[in-house]
Amino acid sequence: MGVTIDDARAIAATLPRSYEAIVRDRVKFRVGQIVYAAISRDETVMGFGFPKAEREALVASDPEKFRLPSRPSDMRYHWVEVYLDAIDAEEMRELVIEAWRMCVPKKISALIP
Repeated sequence: MGVTIDDARAIAATLPRSYEAIVRDRVKFRVGQIVYAAISRDETVMGFGFPKAEREALVASDPEKFRLPSRPSDMRYHWVEVYLDAIDAEEMRELVIEAWRMCVPKKISALIP
């Protein structure tokens, strides 16, 4: 169990309109100017887009895996964080793709099963 930044890159590279950017020494995956996933500087945590109304339930469902944003200012965003050593490749794929879906039109989202 456990995934790396390279696993995230491999998934993001397959998504239409997605690109990688380096911002303040952090890898971020974007659609346009919207960040849908970001990796911590030490590459141990990934932040990802997630519906605000559901994030507390996600964190409560597995607090060893998920956490709310570490910076209080990030609570205004649709954002949750996950420990990369706590998930496998399939979970990584699901989290990255669902975060990406929040940023693209439905017709583009439908291109990825």
